[in-house]
Amino acid sequence: MPRSDRTAWKRAKWWLYWLHRWTGIALCVLFAVWFVSGVVMMYVPFPSFRADERVAGAAPINWRQVKIGPAAALAAVGSKHFPDEFRLEMAGGEPVYRISSKDTRQSVSARSGKAFGPFDAAHAGRVAASFGRAGVSSVDLVDRDQWVVTRAYARLAPFWRVRLDDGRATDIYVSRSTGEIVQKTDRPERLWNWLGAVPHWIYFTALRTHQEPWRQTVLWASGIGLVGAALGIWIGILRVRVRRRYKSGSISPYRRWMKWHHLAGLVGGAFLVTWVFSGWLSMSPFGGFGTGDAEAIKARYIGKQEPRFTDPDLVKLAQAADNAVELRFVYIAGRPLIMAVSNSGQITSLAGSTALPTRPDLRTMQAIAVKAVPAGRMTASEILTSYDRYWYSTGNPRTDQRPLPVLRLKFDDPEQSWLYIDPKTGQLVGQSSKGRRTYRWLFSALHSFDFPALLAVRPLRDALMIILSIAGLIVSVSGIIVGWRYVARDRRRPSPETKSTQDKLARLLSRPAFD
Repeated sequence: MPRSDRTAWKRAKWWLYWLHRWTGIALCVLFAVWFVSGVVMMYVPFPSFRADERVAGAAPINWRQVKIGPAAALAAVGSKHFPDEFRLEMAGGEPVYRISSKDTRQSVSARSGKAFGPFDAAHAGRVAASFGRAGVSSVDLVDRDQWVVTRAYARLAPFWRVRLDDGRATDIYVSRSTGEIVQKTDRPERLWNWLGAVPHWIYFTALRTHQEPWRQTVLWASGIGLVGAALGIWIGILRVRVRRRYKSGSISPYRRWMKWHHLAGLVGGAFLVTWVFSGWLSMSPFGGFGTGDAEAIKARYIGKQEPRFTDPDLVKLAQAADNAVELRFVYIAGRPLIMAVSNSGQITSLAGSTALPTRPDLRTMQAIAVKAVPAGRMTASEILTSYDRYWYSTGNPRTDQRPLPVLRLKFDDPEQSWLYIDPKTGQLVGQSSKGRRTYRWLFSALHSFDFPALLAVRPLRDALMIILSIAGLIVSVSGIIVGWRYVARDRRRPSPETKSTQDKLARLLSRPAFD
């Protein structure tokens, strides 16, 4: 190799070592936190009050109190458009219509027909006590805290935080404006989340309140860490000797903590890089993966929605939904329907005008879907009775709203849209595009090991993730120790001004990154 090329390569290696060293010094603590908190999150997700949890703890609708139909409820709030969500449920011993649109959420009494709210602390206490089946210990008014910090909660704030006397210090958050439960946490869940999701997502209230600064913080931290980790793999490969080993007989030239850092990086480096890369990707650095024509497809599937829902005979509705704890008023292909939901989550579809049970046939669902995707033709139709690579269960209740059986329809439109339809109700329960399917592999598979074979054997998946997380933790902890020693040693050295620039460069080029 010509001398000029050797000099250029030395300079390139110097920068390689320098970048890896200082990105490691800056971010190894965060990496260590990520690996530990990631394992915690495998078993304790961030609190979320899901629809199935709301339904499971709800009281049956007291039909003797229901005097007002859905059309009158919409009229009471002056709705000019059919809401995004419209349901009837019990709240504090009273039947209530919940009417939610993009910018507003309102409540209407099914007993008096009057829109009501804001709600006082006494009402919040009754709602929480009825749901939690326990007495009330305290009620506080909060605008936000660690568990209602994202912008999704902003339009519902402030909240009555009701502490239940149930032995678990359960907190139930009731929106003061609508009187509905929006969040639930308990002491063990909160404790584990301080070790899991909060540090893992950098979900501290002061930062997470501001969406874009929080996003940029995570994006840059993981992005810089990704570069440092990738450079570390390169350095590790450059320094390893398999055939012509070092004098010590080892494949690594290092000793003690630096050797742990080197060897653990070789074992877990690929996992570390792909794991950080997938986390970085979740922050949508390039605007995210396209969802295709998802919103327009959904709107066409729902069809034309009248601002006033048809009023069924309440006596017939009470008979048909006798055991229901929640009614959901929806449209499919412009037809008003009522979904009666039981505590177990079972849904019965009722005709909006007659309250009689109804169930769509396969051809009807296909015809509605074909109209919803005009840019392509339907290429496949299949009833899935078990999960596949894209419609699957992970064991995480936050992401497992995927019922079976489900009708899967494939289309050859530009986005290669797939539609998932509940064959019992005809509701569109999921969509997929080629962009979302790509994201499924680049994020879910790489970050959570949601590979089909591993999902089928959860203990194996968990064990593999824990082992690789331990390898990543060793890389991080050893990097912290070596980096600290490097900084401490560098501070004890004479000032650079006492030596020539040439001598300093020669010294830096003659040693590896963390010697």
